[in-house]
Amino acid sequence: MRVLVYFGHPAQYLFLRATIRYLLNNDCEVKIIIKSKDVLENLLLSDDMVYSNIQVNERGKTKIAILISLLKRGIKLMPIIAKFKPDVLIGTDATISQLGWILRINRITITEDDYEVVRHLAWLSYPFTQTILCPIPCNVGRWESKKVGYNGFMKLGYLHPNVFTLSSNVLTKYKIKENYVILRLAKLTAHHDFGVLGIQSNLLDELIELFESYGLNVFISAEGSTEDKYTRHLIDLDPQDMHQFLANSKLLICDSQSMSVEACMLGVPSIRVSSFVGKISVLEELEHKYGLTYGVSPEMPERVLEITNELLAIKNLNKLFQERRMQMLKEKIDVTHFLTEFIMGYPDSAKILRNHDNMD
Repeated sequence: MRVLVYFGHPAQYLFLRATIRYLLNNDCEVKIIIKSKDVLENLLLSDDMVYSNIQVNERGKTKIAILISLLKRGIKLMPIIAKFKPDVLIGTDATISQLGWILRINRITITEDDYEVVRHLAWLSYPFTQTILCPIPCNVGRWESKKVGYNGFMKLGYLHPNVFTLSSNVLTKYKIKENYVILRLAKLTAHHDFGVLGIQSNLLDELIELFESYGLNVFISAEGSTEDKYTRHLIDLDPQDMHQFLANSKLLICDSQSMSVEACMLGVPSIRVSSFVGKISVLEELEHKYGLTYGVSPEMPERVLEITNELLAIKNLNKLFQERRMQMLKEKIDVTHFLTEFIMGYPDSAKILRNHDNMD
């Protein structure tokens, strides 16, 4: 079987990393194509993965820049796909579904975002794709007939206990003392982030002061630049260590939806401050069904401080959230195991699952 996978974000690669290794070890040919995004290329290099980067420079932030970038990727991908002759194309990017449709190649669009959040991407991708592979709660709009929902989360593809093992080595490596909290600041420059607000500097200052009053170490992980006054809190991690760093923390406060879900998978309490609060089905389930995260509007900074104080007042905070995590894991599947069987059996696997859903 020949599989071509396109990654435009580190989380997309991590989602399929264990599956790719399985495919490579079972006589499948896998071609990995990427664009430069955050630590994506560093992760691939650390894993000794063979890949091709078709967009070395990160694109601009405007909508026009995003559209031009999409067109350029399509032009570069077309001859690569034609030469490799894959049995299936996999990715989130619209070029995968569009080129697959033009060349009549099987194609799978992976996502964990609802239609309302990625409306523009959906209109560029969903009409051309065969299958929209996503967690069951995700709303894919009018393309429900193309949806194959699985009972899990994308982040379980790399943070399920069968794949991820907690280690305290990261503490020794970076000389980190226990009882630390993480403040994660996202760039908010993705196509769906226009007009979206996150953690503002006033709230950041108050959170740092609050944590230090509790005697906690405060680390800031920032995708972009920060003011000089935060330099003493910044931490520069090897991308491979980020999830161990998160797993060993006491609490995460961020404006990253992706990292909030990752914290949930690890049983780390998290508060996300974002305009997206209440709009993402996966996080709504993790918050209201499992109690693993808290969402607060950027317009309510006092509520963030209130929840933070409430969490820090809980004596067995880690134990409580690990219990909630275990309950979630009991009800979800091993996503990597599902993915390997689904991809190797595609497209028949999609037909079988859709027929099963229709019978239910």
